[in-house]
Amino acid sequence: MSRFAADLGFGATLLGEGRAGFRVWAPSMDQAELEIEGRGRLPMARSGEGWFEAETDCQAGACYRYVFGDLAAPDPASRAQADDVHGFSVVVDPHAYEWRTGDWQGRPWCETVLYEVHAGLLGGFSGVAERLPALKALGVTAVELMPIADFPGRRNWGYDGVLPYAPDAAYGSPDELKALVDRAHELGLMIFLDVVYNHFGPDGAYVHAYAPQMFRKDLHTPWGGAIDFRRPQVRDYFTRNAIYWINEYRFDGLRFDAVHAISEQDWLTEMAQAVRAAAGPVRHVHLVLENEHNAASHLRGPFDAQWNDDFHNVMHVLLTGETGAYYQDFADRPAERLARCLSQGFIYQGEPSPNHDGEPRGEPSDDLPPTAFVSFLQNHDQAGNRAMGERLIDLADPQALRAATALMLLCPQIPLLFMGEETGSRTPFLFFTDFHDELADAVREGRRKEFAKFPEFSDPERRKRIPDPNASATFECSRPRPGEDADTWRRFYADLLELRRTHVVPGLDGARSIGAEVLGEKAVLARWSLAEGAVLTLAINLADVAVPLSGHPAGAPVYGAGSLAVDRLDAHALVAWLEAKP
Repeated sequence: MSRFAADLGFGATLLGEGRAGFRVWAPSMDQAELEIEGRGRLPMARSGEGWFEAETDCQAGACYRYVFGDLAAPDPASRAQADDVHGFSVVVDPHAYEWRTGDWQGRPWCETVLYEVHAGLLGGFSGVAERLPALKALGVTAVELMPIADFPGRRNWGYDGVLPYAPDAAYGSPDELKALVDRAHELGLMIFLDVVYNHFGPDGAYVHAYAPQMFRKDLHTPWGGAIDFRRPQVRDYFTRNAIYWINEYRFDGLRFDAVHAISEQDWLTEMAQAVRAAAGPVRHVHLVLENEHNAASHLRGPFDAQWNDDFHNVMHVLLTGETGAYYQDFADRPAERLARCLSQGFIYQGEPSPNHDGEPRGEPSDDLPPTAFVSFLQNHDQAGNRAMGERLIDLADPQALRAATALMLLCPQIPLLFMGEETGSRTPFLFFTDFHDELADAVREGRRKEFAKFPEFSDPERRKRIPDPNASATFECSRPRPGEDADTWRRFYADLLELRRTHVVPGLDGARSIGAEVLGEKAVLARWSLAEGAVLTLAINLADVAVPLSGHPAGAPVYGAGSLAVDRLDAHALVAWLEAKP
């Protein structure tokens, strides 16, 4: 097959012979009209349970919107917008794009090395496509796009999207997005998409007006009204969105943002099962959660893995010594916590969390394979949610950072890199938006207020130095640029990823922890059994002094960042051994 389309059951659908059908759920409205630009309005027929329908002569490329009395709104299932979220939607022919890699079936999860990017900062979908050969040469196997659903303005992280089916025009057209996915597959790379199903953004979400039933009145998220997944129409709207990205755009996987903010957790399983059924039994499709609740039970079902914030947080404490805000959960006994993370996945498995007012956080995870956890030292959240957007290269000792990076890339958990870290980029990654008027003021002041709980920003005058998210300069200075020693960093990452490919990946299916022990205040030794009986051992020391080391394999290491004596592990060192089955 070379042409693909998802059957949505709503939105605009080309019917052939110059006709198109339109369907929208507007349960709070008594009547609705379809307006096609340049042609006036056509009454829509009520079809029960809040749906309105119309069929008319229409070609791909036509601009349309729905009119509810005095309100004109884009299609909530718009496949593309003519301009921005407040304008006309565009009728798209999903069959128009002819795929060069229609027979691509993906790659196994164990081969995954993720690389997170913001499409806008890299020049849109075509700009990301230009970077793909270099990422393949580095050893990356999967590119993950931050959310691309249409948001207001030209600049945004993507988590303020309001039209989940429409790729934002600031990044490119639907066909340009498909060309990016196609190019990735030509190179043997997977491509993932970050999707947001827990809220709509604060500007341009017209569904509040004509479909308030989309939201719960009794619950709110930190970012807006909670989606009401108790309603079948709402479940279907988001389930079909996930299927749409997998089948119409041929994405290899999805990352589901902040699912702890979804009150009906059973929908997650229902949706994931529907996605897998729609993709079929042959394709490798990967589904990854972000979940503050550390709900290990999801990882025993249809989901492959979860972003493991616990790994990042304990490593950040060990590398920087910072213990403010959420890092307080990892301030005491960090080596012990790292040992638990390496051997059991989650650090918090039901223990009280100081950052959550002493409430229990997490579920037992020690039975899960290491590949159920995505580990990272940096990502959009952990850099961008710093007031000044600093990267670890400016916060940690360079040798300690190298040792930590080697741990992340050689351990059996699935690694994730953040754009620019492989070239030693020192450009910040800041929080940016393109809001205006009162909303812009609220976002700017709200962000500065958020950082008042951090000791370094307790002074109001210092908080005023936090960059304005709405300034174009905030966006521009966030573009990753290689550091002065970019080639050295790039070779470092490439060498580690080649070691991972040759020594670790072949044994990941069936890999299990066989324990981890604390060697010192900032030092841990961990072991895993790999396929066919091989044993991987990693010893890391992030302290400024050497620590005693005993009980490690007698053979020569396959890797060493720092030096190893017979009976000690030097400061800022990572050593790896791989013992073959006897």
